[in-house]
Amino acid sequence: MAAPASAAPMRFRVKLFATYRELVGAKDVVWTADPGTTLGEFLDAFLGHHPRLATHRGTMMLAVNQTFADPSQVLHEDDEVALLPPVSGGAR
Repeated sequence: MAAPASAAPMRFRVKLFATYRELVGAKDVVWTADPGTTLGEFLDAFLGHHPRLATHRGTMMLAVNQTFADPSQVLHEDDEVALLPPVSGGAR
C-alpha cells in the first residue's frame, strides 16, 4: 500500500531468532517503511535485503508485538516484528 507523499516513514524493530539471527548477522534491526505497510509487504522487502533468508519464508513464523500475526496485518510506528523459525520437538 503506498503512503501519501506527505506521510513520514515509520520505524519499527525487527527481532531475529536462532538461524535467522545467524543469517542476518544481528539479533535485531531497525527498519523503516511507509505508513500503511503490511507485515507481508515488509517481509518481501526484508527478504529482498537479506536474500539468504528467502528459502525460509515458507516455514517462518511471524509475530507483531509478541502476538502471532497474519501477513495482512498493518504495521505501525514502534511495533516489534519477530521472525521466528519453526519449533519442533519437546520433552515427553
